[in-house]
Formats: sequence, structure tokens, C-alpha cells
Amino acid sequence: MAALAIPTWIRPLSNTKSSSKSASPSTGSMPSRPDSSSTSFSGLRFKPSLSLVSAGRFRNLEVGVQREDFLGEEAKAFVEGGSGVENGEVFAWSSVILPFVFPALGGLLFGYDIGATSGATISLQSAELSGTTWFNLSAIQLGLVVSGSLYGALLGCALVYPIADFLGRKRELIIASVLYVLGGLSTAYAPDLGVLLLGRLLYGLGIGMAMHGAPLYIAETCPSQIRGTLISLKELFIVLGILLGYFVGSLEINVIGGWRYMFGFSVPAALLMGLGMYSLPPSPRWLLLRGVQGTGSFQQYKEKAISALSRLRGRPAGDKQSESQIEETLVSLKSAYGSQESEGNFLEVVQGPSLKAFVIGGGLVLFQQITGQPSVLYYAGSILQSAGFSAASDATRVSVLIGLFKLLMTGIAVLKVDDLGRRPLLIGGVSGIALSLFLLSAYYKVLGAFPFVAVASLLLYVGCYQISFGPVSWLMVSEIFPLRTRGRGISLAVLVNFGSNAIVTFAFSPLKEYLGAANLFLIFGAIALLSLLFVLLLVPETKGLTLEEIEAKILK
Repeated sequence: MAALAIPTWIRPLSNTKSSSKSASPSTGSMPSRPDSSSTSFSGLRFKPSLSLVSAGRFRNLEVGVQREDFLGEEAKAFVEGGSGVENGEVFAWSSVILPFVFPALGGLLFGYDIGATSGATISLQSAELSGTTWFNLSAIQLGLVVSGSLYGALLGCALVYPIADFLGRKRELIIASVLYVLGGLSTAYAPDLGVLLLGRLLYGLGIGMAMHGAPLYIAETCPSQIRGTLISLKELFIVLGILLGYFVGSLEINVIGGWRYMFGFSVPAALLMGLGMYSLPPSPRWLLLRGVQGTGSFQQYKEKAISALSRLRGRPAGDKQSESQIEETLVSLKSAYGSQESEGNFLEVVQGPSLKAFVIGGGLVLFQQITGQPSVLYYAGSILQSAGFSAASDATRVSVLIGLFKLLMTGIAVLKVDDLGRRPLLIGGVSGIALSLFLLSAYYKVLGAFPFVAVASLLLYVGCYQISFGPVSWLMVSEIFPLRTRGRGISLAVLVNFGSNAIVTFAFSPLKEYLGAANLFLIFGAIALLSLLFVLLLVPETKGLTLEEIEAKILK
């Protein structure tokens, strides 16, 4: 049968990584000509871009030939040719859901703590509703209750740094779920302030480990073409958790001892997370890393990795496609680490390619916080109240409205991150953040007679944050580090994130009193401009690349 010409909107996947096939020398920007087997329509499988899948135009990832005018330029379809880890990897959507949902519950529980704590502190301090004799908390004691989970998260990040690769992603998330359960039960049944603070610390340890392990597991187990969407969805789970916390708080706010129910409501979700993670296989990339590091039988680790990948993709055990993908990943690992010591030292994360990755990932999560994100959101009620809106006196209603808006904008980021890419969302979003902060400064300085300026600025800030720094920073952190230092690198980045969050949160009130709101927002705006320059100059585009391709093409 004569080979048929393939339209220009279809391009074959690169096969240059395959060790089993000879590769022609690079020809610059010219695409290599596919062989005769790949140009025949016989046996071809075309894969649409994620934007088309998420829009519901395709029910399955393997589809027949589609018309050119239907797909259009938006769908850079991929042709599956040969074996290996390819951008157009075939997978069953049903097999992707659970390996995402169970780790993402760790983010939902983090968000739930933020939302529930706002209502719990009101209930806890009420003489009529607290149901305790120690309700009259000092400012320091109340601060410890509110920030106890943050301190625990910082401690959790520090503890996991040296043992991340030993534990593995699956075990780390199981431990996080246990800490969530212990923390939730301790706070719900706390007989005194000491036990309550201990419970807050335990819950925070769970946050630290979950926020480290969840993006790692999701990034290492999901197909590369939907990695951005799934990790951004984890941010959506955090926002959902915040909304759930606000909702539970509004239901239990008038119940005696309602704060106990607010904290204890997290326990069932934590149990589900732990049982779910126990049912999932370990990360195949982590198994291969341990094998290459010589921590056990290499062949056993390889076989476990093939089995794990088969389960994660919904394929038969030990299928040929999973085996070939594992072989490709092994080639990449051995070429990168074959001549180095089996396990890196503690400082390796700030050396060579890992240092470049840390500058990018750590810089993003640092700017995420020091552009004022904790302060602007925590003081949203007072901003609206100063603008003359009576609804601002109802903290619950204001919080829910802002939470719903955050949810909407995060959903937009989820739909577009694998279509537009990481850099466009960051550049557009950070530009909007800078503008909103300058407008807030102008409102407090010269535009006080125009309250709509404050409201518009607040909504602009929240919306731009949720399509840029919110989801994309964590996405970049999860995919930018080399596999050899990924566990330690992400723990260090999470530590930077929570540490800078704590500093900005605690410094905001005294700085606002000393400098004034107008000058403080002006400083935040200037920092946002610096972060925009950082994105423009240093942050690469990783859309559509496998983790191994990011390591080979961007970090070296």
C-alpha cells in the first residue's frame, strides 16, 4: 500500500532519545523525515493537545484521523513512533485520576486548615461558645494557635530534607496522612491549651510533608502532556480546602465547642488520603533512582518500576510499552549519574544543575510570598471595610466570596497551563499583581474617595495571583529539579516558601503601622516588578517536556 502524505498539522514525536534506534545528526529547526512505517496511516495513533481533551472534544486519547480544520493550529498532534518516553504517551484517563486525587488530598487538608482556623479562633475565644475554662487567650497564645501549623510545616520541611529519597514519595505521603489524623484528633479533643498547641504542631508536620511529597508524586507518575494541568489542579484542591474550611466554620460557629468540630472534620479526609496512598504503587522514577544509587538489587527495583508504571497507566502487568519507557528513563539516569557517587551529599542541591533549578524554583516560591500574598489576602476584609462596604463586617461572607473568586481563576489556570505554557501565565499574572499593588497604594494615598479602586485592585490581585504564582510556582518546583536531587530540592523550596510566608505575615502589621499602608503596598509593587524581571530573564518554558528532557535540555 502506498504511503499517504501526512498533513502539516501532524508532526512525529522526537525519537532522538532512543538508544535502540540510530539518530541522524541535528538539522537545526528542520524536522526529521519519518520513516515509511510512520507515514502510513496503518497503525497510526494521533493525540490531541490537552486543551482539546479538557474541552471535552475527545473522549479518548487514542483517536482516529481528524480533519485539519477541526483540530486547527491549537492542536499540535503527536504521532506515536517507536518506543520510549514520549510527549504523546498513550494512557487511560481512568488510571490517572486516583494517583492524582489521593496525593492532592494533602493540599486540600492544608487549605482546609487555613479556612477552618479563621472560624475556630473566633469560637475558641468566646466565653459562651468555646466550652472551655481557658478561652481567655492572650495575643501570644492566640498567635501560637493560629501559626502552630505553620511552625510545624517549617519543621516538617527541615526534617524531610535529609531523608526524602530514603522514604520515597508514597511513604512520605502516608506518614503525612497519619500526622494529619493525629493532629486533627489532638486538637478536636484537646483538654487544655498545651494539647491543642501540640495538635497544631503535629498537623503542621503533616502539611510540610504533604506539600513536599504531593507535587513530587504527581509530577513523577503522571504523563508529561498533562503534568501542568494536574499539578495546577493540586492548587485548586488547596482553594477547595479553604472554601470547605470556611463552610464548616460557618455551620459550627454558633455551636458550643464548635472549634473542636472545625478542627476534627479534617480526620476523615486524612484517613482517606492514607488508605488511598497505601493502595497506590510507588513512583517508578523513585524506584529507578534507588536502583541506580545501589541501595538494593538493581534488577528488583527495575522490575518494580515496570510493574508500577503499568499500574499507573492502566496497562497489563509488565507490558512492553512500560518496559520500553523504563529503559529510556534508565538510559537517562545512568548517563547523568553513572560516574558520580551513589547518593549525593547535603550540599549537592546548591551545586551545578541543581543550583540552577533551586534558583528558578526557590526564586518563584520566594517571590510568591514577598509580593504580599499572605498580607493582601489576610487583610482583605479590612481593605473592603475601609472602602465602605458593610459586607466586610461579615468575615465569613467576605472570605467565601473571595474564595469562590480564587476557585474560578485557578480553574482558568488549570485549563490553560498546558496550552499557553508556564511563562505566559507567569508574565501576564505577575504584571497584573504589580499593577494591583500600585493601585492599592494609590488608593490609600490619593484615591480614597473612590472605593471601587480598592475593590477592583483586590480582585485584580487575587485573580492574577491565582493564574500565575499560585499554581505555576508549585508546578515549576515539582518539575525543574534533577531526579538525583529532586527530593531535597523540593523540601528546600517548600522551606523557603513557608519561611517567607511566616516572615511576611508577622512583619506586615508592624510595617503597616510604621510605614503606612500606601508605602507598604508601594514596596510590594516594586518587589512584584523585580519578580517580573526574574521571570523574564531566568524562568524557562517547560510545557510538553518530560522530566528527563527538562533535565537534559534546560539544566545542562
